[in-house]
Amino acid sequence: MVTRGGKITHVIVGDARGIFIPGLEDFPLGRRALRGLRLVHTHLRNEPLNQDDVTDLALLRLDIIAAIGIKDNLPEDIYIANLMPQGSENPVEILSPINFYRFDLDFPSFVESLENEMDRSRIFAQKDIREKAILISVSQRPKYEQEDSLEELKELAASNDVLVLDTVIQRPKEINPKYLMGEGKLKEVIINALNKGATLLISDQDLNPSQVKAIGELTELKVIDRSQLILDVFARRAHSRDGKVQVELAQLKYRLPRLTGKGTAMSRLMGGIGGRGPGEMKLEIDRRRVRDRIILLEKELKALSEARRQRKQRRVGKNIPIVSIIGYTNAGKSTLLNFLTKSEVLVEERMFATLDTASRRLRFPREREIIVTDTVGFIRDLPKDLMSAFKSTLEELQDADMLLHLVDISNPRFERQIESVENILKELSLNDKKRIIVFNKTDKLPADEVKNISFRYNAVAISALDPSTFKPLLDSIEENIWSEKLMRLKV
Repeated sequence: MVTRGGKITHVIVGDARGIFIPGLEDFPLGRRALRGLRLVHTHLRNEPLNQDDVTDLALLRLDIIAAIGIKDNLPEDIYIANLMPQGSENPVEILSPINFYRFDLDFPSFVESLENEMDRSRIFAQKDIREKAILISVSQRPKYEQEDSLEELKELAASNDVLVLDTVIQRPKEINPKYLMGEGKLKEVIINALNKGATLLISDQDLNPSQVKAIGELTELKVIDRSQLILDVFARRAHSRDGKVQVELAQLKYRLPRLTGKGTAMSRLMGGIGGRGPGEMKLEIDRRRVRDRIILLEKELKALSEARRQRKQRRVGKNIPIVSIIGYTNAGKSTLLNFLTKSEVLVEERMFATLDTASRRLRFPREREIIVTDTVGFIRDLPKDLMSAFKSTLEELQDADMLLHLVDISNPRFERQIESVENILKELSLNDKKRIIVFNKTDKLPADEVKNISFRYNAVAISALDPSTFKPLLDSIEENIWSEKLMRLKV
């Protein structure tokens, strides 16, 4: 192995089957297209480069790979291959064999020119410091469901400032228990990812610890799954102490079984999305620290839960009705809260912009008022550890007199989103709670379509950006809250 400056970094002795290339952590893949190392080795029967050579060239992003053919114990021919810029007809250029003694190549000029051309062929600027990802879905579900799920994964990635370069969908007859897909197909995906300049592979399916380890051993790319991405989004968005404790607890519970030594480890603990893990020497120490931290956070969560219980008792004592806005992430809950109560809760057009519960008062005529709360958005397949950590916050929904289930009617997946929210309510034993379905973002669809869908779901239609559309919603809240209170008083 030789650097661009001509320094020999490794001398490797193989056997008749081949050579074992050691880890190249000292020469990591940076922002440039190539690693800055070339591999020069011998073929004892003067044979050309084989498929293993070409795969190593692509997987390791070597500057070039060269095989010196041996005949009668002396060099005969030299065989050279190099990667080509993205979009080229062939991903690898294999040069015609040249007699070893006549071989002449101005290597510094060649590799500089090649790498500059590779950088120009990429779809992002070299200065772009965001993580670049390939999204992967390997499932036996119908293709349209996979595509829908990948679209949502794209939105999650964007919420985490990840640039998505490509998506891969596969529907195998059988799921490979080690790699999800076949090893050959996975290597193709990794090579494609490296060609495009990706730094991250994100699986739409949850990966178990052994799968993360196995895939991590095939590539230096970081490997994470949907649950970890969601956890990472939550970690960026949590601002209150409640939110931060719940997210960290969920992350550590997710991370603990995956502390399996060197390879791909979890994101925030090590720094960066899907940062590299600790070495074997530190492994048991890290496990013990994580367990200790989990115990500490669970104690703190209990104390915070007790503080919430006391605040709830004060509200119940004042007999003010509570209406909680629930719904799929990015449905517009914070926007609605702001316009209803003239407040300024953070609003962003991205998933999970709000993680911290916000409560505001809303006055009605005849000196009536309610407390409106904005809750964390729901999402399908919410990680179990996250669901468990946020349960104490979501339990506040038990105290609500009514739920406003806000739905983004302009989202093509809105029906499946309604179903996901209903499933989560069932898990929380809230499916019997009185609720109004409210279709939001009606300004993005034709009026007739909004009317028909609202009729089908017996829903109220609004645009959270247009308070003039709120009257039917306010009338419905008032009617449901106070007519029920009157009924209870009569009884």
